[in-house]
Amino acid sequence: MSLKKLILAGAMTCLMGSVSYAAGCGPEAQSIRVLGSDFPAIQAISGTAKENCGAAAQEFTVTLKDNTRDIMNAALTPNPAEYTSVIVANSTLTQLMNDGLVRPLNDLVEKYGKDLKPNQLIKVDGNIMAVAFMANSQHLFVRKDVLEKVGISQTPKSVEDMIVAAKAIREAGIMEHPLVMNMKVGWNVGEVFNLFYLAHGGEFFKEGTAEPNINNEKALAALEDIKALVEYAHPDHLSQASNETQATWEAGKAALGIMWGSRGGAVLDNEGSTEEVTSNTVLAGAPTVADGSIPAATLWWDGITIAKNVPDAEAEATFAALVSAMTADMVAKHNDDAIWLLDGFKPGPAAAGVTETVVGGAKAYPMVPYINLMHNALGAELVDFLKGSESAEQTLADVEAAYVTSAKEAGFLE
Repeated sequence: MSLKKLILAGAMTCLMGSVSYAAGCGPEAQSIRVLGSDFPAIQAISGTAKENCGAAAQEFTVTLKDNTRDIMNAALTPNPAEYTSVIVANSTLTQLMNDGLVRPLNDLVEKYGKDLKPNQLIKVDGNIMAVAFMANSQHLFVRKDVLEKVGISQTPKSVEDMIVAAKAIREAGIMEHPLVMNMKVGWNVGEVFNLFYLAHGGEFFKEGTAEPNINNEKALAALEDIKALVEYAHPDHLSQASNETQATWEAGKAALGIMWGSRGGAVLDNEGSTEEVTSNTVLAGAPTVADGSIPAATLWWDGITIAKNVPDAEAEATFAALVSAMTADMVAKHNDDAIWLLDGFKPGPAAAGVTETVVGGAKAYPMVPYINLMHNALGAELVDFLKGSESAEQTLADVEAAYVTSAKEAGFLE
């Protein structure tokens, strides 16, 4: 499944529920329990689904959290599972599939999905395991007015450009810490490494195997890029994820940022910020590295899954309710909340950064069963390097060792 094709295909036709079931909401009087990450696009999908089908359900609960990936496997393991659906992305689908916690959707798509386009269907070994509704990527956020004050008229294109701009802003006394990135200890730290490693042309695993391939010159270069940027980041950057970086930006305390495209609409709207910030914020493609051309980003999709350990009637009602939200009417109300893969989407300023990043040739986040183990190892082991207490070489050796241990425990390595 090519995420570029998903994004560049444009607006996709949405699912319409079966008219024979509760006005398109599937079997009536069922329990629908949705778990997802807490950001505007998922709020829109889950909220609209509840508006459409809440009256037909016995219960309809939506739980949105910032640490969904940390709790989803445990929540879906019991029988019955705590949730009937988890809204996932590339990495979290493989996380759930590794433990056999989500069901194939072939039958439900056949029943409800006559209008779905093939590139919305996320297939693994011939089975439809998720239905994508949006695309996402990290990219550059820039305050053009602040850059103009230090004589920079062009949007930075590379990490080197970002460092030049950050240094100029600091030396001008405008902001001591002009840069924000999602670097909260754990998953976010690991993902920042991924961005720069892929931009340097790195591969996480030796071809065709689960053997690690991150202790090399490209990984060292990625760490040097991160360390150079962190010099200009807020002192508490190791506690900042998307909510914190968005809040910092909206408060006018940053002029350069690498953040998620899914936050673009919220940053540009007229809520929680000022006219000075919103009118001067530019969303641009992710930066390149070392005179290369690959953007430092990973391409993602977000979509719905259905839990394996729930009754079939609950599974069907949940699927029908969630796809009932994937309409042009929903998109019209929430156009700037996402890069929607649905009818009616009109790309605007909030989509510019993701679009430029995709066109620039950013790499998709890997969908292999053991990528989560590598990501976890990176998130845990890179902190000592970022704090200055360990060398880059020792850090990468520690990452490799931690990954090998967990991969052996999981049966991916002998």
